[in-house]
Amino acid sequence: MTKLAANLTMLFTELPFLDRFEAAAKAGFKGVEFLFPYAFRPEQIADKLSTHGLQLVLHNLPAGNWEAGERGIACHPDRVSEFRHGVDEALRYAKVLGVKQLNCLAGIAPAGVSAELAQATFVSNLTFAADKLQAAGIRLLIEPINSFDIPGFLLTRTRQALDLIKATGSGNLFVQYDIYHMQRMEGELANTIMANLPMIKHMQLADNPGRFEPGTGEINYRFLFAFLDDIGYDGWIGCEYKPKAGTVEGLGWRAAHGV
Repeated sequence: MTKLAANLTMLFTELPFLDRFEAAAKAGFKGVEFLFPYAFRPEQIADKLSTHGLQLVLHNLPAGNWEAGERGIACHPDRVSEFRHGVDEALRYAKVLGVKQLNCLAGIAPAGVSAELAQATFVSNLTFAADKLQAAGIRLLIEPINSFDIPGFLLTRTRQALDLIKATGSGNLFVQYDIYHMQRMEGELANTIMANLPMIKHMQLADNPGRFEPGTGEINYRFLFAFLDDIGYDGWIGCEYKPKAGTVEGLGWRAAHGV
């Protein structure tokens, strides 16, 4: 059965962040996710989750200066200490919020650093983070992101993610599969998901083009939702899209797609 989580970074942005939890619950969501919790005390967010009966299913490790355009620092060889501090900070939040999986954004490959060094740094940081999170009972994920939206992003394809996981040798590192990003980079959504299902522990959605809600673009979400049920995907699917005409106004796609 499809389990949809509202991405509170993208949805209900008509409201202040802490008010989006109530709006998501009223809209029928049982789970939520967001990019980062770090602008708020963990106790503030935990209170919202408890009050509105919501489960937090995912957030990211700290990813550098987001407002300045950084999209992760895990591949930056000169910021390993900052990355490790971020793992500790994410763990502090995760323990209060009860989240059981965290995503690590690879980041944009830094200028002047060879591809080999950037990848080696990423593998080393992933190994460190996966081991530390495993001790706390928390899963680590990595997410390929399309190079049209974020030029220079280090991790852009499913096969690349799987190879990086293999390079770490970790049993606590998995794939976050974003349907929108992988439609842009690869296509072959159903076959790729089926072939790698044991390694995919979280999914996200948006339609293409535009990154709007399902039903606005080329992706056959009615087929995909039924397909995911048929092959036994039992994880959450985060609704990480830009509402085309208001969040609540655009939620009719769920009924239209049988979810």
